[in-house]
Amino acid sequence: GREARLAALEVIASARQTLDVCTFILARDVLGEEIAAALRERAAAGVKVRLLIDGIGAWLNGRFDFDALRRSGIEVVKFVPPFLSILRGRANLRNHRKMLVADAMRFWCGGRNFAAEYFEGNASKKQPWRDLTFDLHGDLALQARELFELDWGYASRVPARERPLIPLRVEPAVGVPLAQLVPSGPEQVDDTVQVLLVSGCFMARHCVLAITPYFIPDANLLMALTLAARRGVVVDLVMPARSNHRLADMARHRPLRDLAAAGARIWFSDTMVHAKAVVIDDELALAGSANLDARSLFLNYEFMVAFYEPADVRHFAHWIADERRAAKRFEPKEPSLARDLAEGLVLWLAFQL
Repeated sequence: GREARLAALEVIASARQTLDVCTFILARDVLGEEIAAALRERAAAGVKVRLLIDGIGAWLNGRFDFDALRRSGIEVVKFVPPFLSILRGRANLRNHRKMLVADAMRFWCGGRNFAAEYFEGNASKKQPWRDLTFDLHGDLALQARELFELDWGYASRVPARERPLIPLRVEPAVGVPLAQLVPSGPEQVDDTVQVLLVSGCFMARHCVLAITPYFIPDANLLMALTLAARRGVVVDLVMPARSNHRLADMARHRPLRDLAAAGARIWFSDTMVHAKAVVIDDELALAGSANLDARSLFLNYEFMVAFYEPADVRHFAHWIADERRAAKRFEPKEPSLARDLAEGLVLWLAFQL
């Protein structure tokens, strides 16, 4: 958490012309205030600072004083404020992306919101969660800026000039690791992350390693994971024994029982795990903001980064393995009739979780 916080502050401080910030939550706590102070400092230095925050997330963890940010020269836009969007039929859309983009040259992203529990915790009441973020530079930062422009235009109702994301080089520069930005959401033609996950499970030869706070997959992803386990692929899923969403914890047990029956291994951590990453063999690592649930994969605005460089893939695999070693093996139990009915009802409402 400390390293992630220092990296975020470093990316913010590096901005000289533009600084684009997208987050689901900006908490009214010591971490949120520190990030806001860093943004105000850049705005005072003449940097064009824009903050895009989700319309629901803006009300969570204590409502931040966004008017004060605007008075300091920061442009603030809320993504689909629910009370203003009901009549336009889009109130249920959420922007779950998290990123800082400095000068379209460097960017920081992953699973962390700007609240104390996602970093070092709060000594008075909030313990730090286990999470995963990373900072990158180069063409990916430019792609992230393009993605931010499209989201900003949609939220502010001033559409950005239509242009595709800059494509990945066919021949990457020597020594530059191969990676790709993978946006997912209603604005995409396909459910990109979902397709990558399902196809990756079908093509996996040795292992599928995953870490996520919530597990409410659709039928296709669950089938892909169970079939991989049944044909001998090692399928390891790491998640918290108890997350911050009790309904999500109830809804996960039915798919977890199916997964365990197919031979997959589920590991429960005593600590709240908020990281989102999936590793397929030594070929692909996906990390970013998307949970393994139907809302993230079909309804939210999310993005992941796909890493193809073997050394990077191994790095994520080792990180997940370390988290797994600190967790306990989940042993499924047959539910009572009442429990089974309750799980079914919650699964029916999965898109609202």
